[in-house]
Amino acid sequence: MRPSKTALSRRRFLLGTGALATAAAMPAVLFANPGAAPTRTGARLVVVILRGALDGLSAVPPYADPHYAGLRGELAIGAPGTADGALTLDATFGLHPSLGFLHERYAANELIVFQAVSSPYRERSHFDGQNVLENGLAKPIGSADGWLNRAIAALPGDPRSPTRAVAVSQNVPLILRGDSPVMSKSPQITPDVDDDLLARLQDLYSQDEWFSARLSAGMQTEKLADDAADAQGSPQMAGATGADRVGAMARMTAALMRSEEGPQVAVFEATGWDTHANQGAAKGVLAQRLGGLDKALRTLSEEMGPLWSQTAVLVVTEFGRTAAMNGTRGTDHGTGGCAFLAGGAVRGGRVITDWPGLSRTALLEGRDVKPTLDLRSVFKSVLGEHLHVDARTLDVRVFPDSSGARPLQGLIRA
Repeated sequence: MRPSKTALSRRRFLLGTGALATAAAMPAVLFANPGAAPTRTGARLVVVILRGALDGLSAVPPYADPHYAGLRGELAIGAPGTADGALTLDATFGLHPSLGFLHERYAANELIVFQAVSSPYRERSHFDGQNVLENGLAKPIGSADGWLNRAIAALPGDPRSPTRAVAVSQNVPLILRGDSPVMSKSPQITPDVDDDLLARLQDLYSQDEWFSARLSAGMQTEKLADDAADAQGSPQMAGATGADRVGAMARMTAALMRSEEGPQVAVFEATGWDTHANQGAAKGVLAQRLGGLDKALRTLSEEMGPLWSQTAVLVVTEFGRTAAMNGTRGTDHGTGGCAFLAGGAVRGGRVITDWPGLSRTALLEGRDVKPTLDLRSVFKSVLGEHLHVDARTLDVRVFPDSSGARPLQGLIRA
């Protein structure tokens, strides 16, 4: 018999988190203040993390750079107007032909493209690079919490509310870990639990004020997800893979954020960007990944409905890839890369870069795009202009030791 609820069901949530077994196994969201109210501003922020290191010279090809085609060889994306050529951004840069939706948003002034950007990280470990991207520091160790969680604590409203932010992931990523509680929605389906058992649980703990309150808070949080799923129809997230899975996460993100009392901030992830071999150019493995991402972002915009006009979407990766093709027709771990800021709240239609060029002497260590913009400058601008986190909090609490990363101006519509 087909289950009556999707994987978002609070009944599956209770079993999946071990709540039926012991209080010690309950997730952090159940220990939050049950009376906390979420932030009630209209602005929404979605962060999409591309794990594995996206090749910025393919996603945002500098087709007019005189050294581009020679360095990239068969990985080069042709100039606009050529067969399988780039989608025009300006006289120097284009978008990969698989990024049709992002190109539409650029034309609608809802997309900013950043090129030659990076976090402060300068080594080549995925693990450490992702830590620096998410902890907001200049090094991979030194903090167990993430910059977005620290920013959430500065938002208006009760910082103890678990409905301020959601990680659409099996585990809360570092960027959202910290003192501010967040929801976590996993695509995993677990066995169903009937209503009678839930009622017995509530009755069992009815005399325990502390535990009963937290059990109720957890169930209320899950109800947000249930209501969102029922309103849009089942997102069918479980069992999806690749591009379908990323699209399902985007759909779930929108459903949660649209729902009454829904979160203001969301994070989801896409894997598979480590293209060491057989990367392809306009077609191939990377093109398929980019097409799946583009489709997911289109889904997010459509499912957000009227909220899209108040939404900013940051798409980031841990570092770029080498400028030249390697011996296995792919690219290796690099430094400078690209990032995107999309959404109805974005003052877009621009490429922001201090382009260093691709001559041999311009490359970092003779192999990488030299980064000329710290990603934390982008983060600070979005948090300040869009979520109204004050400058001192950004510099001292959210991004300590970032005085050299000054926020950009005018990324968000007034």
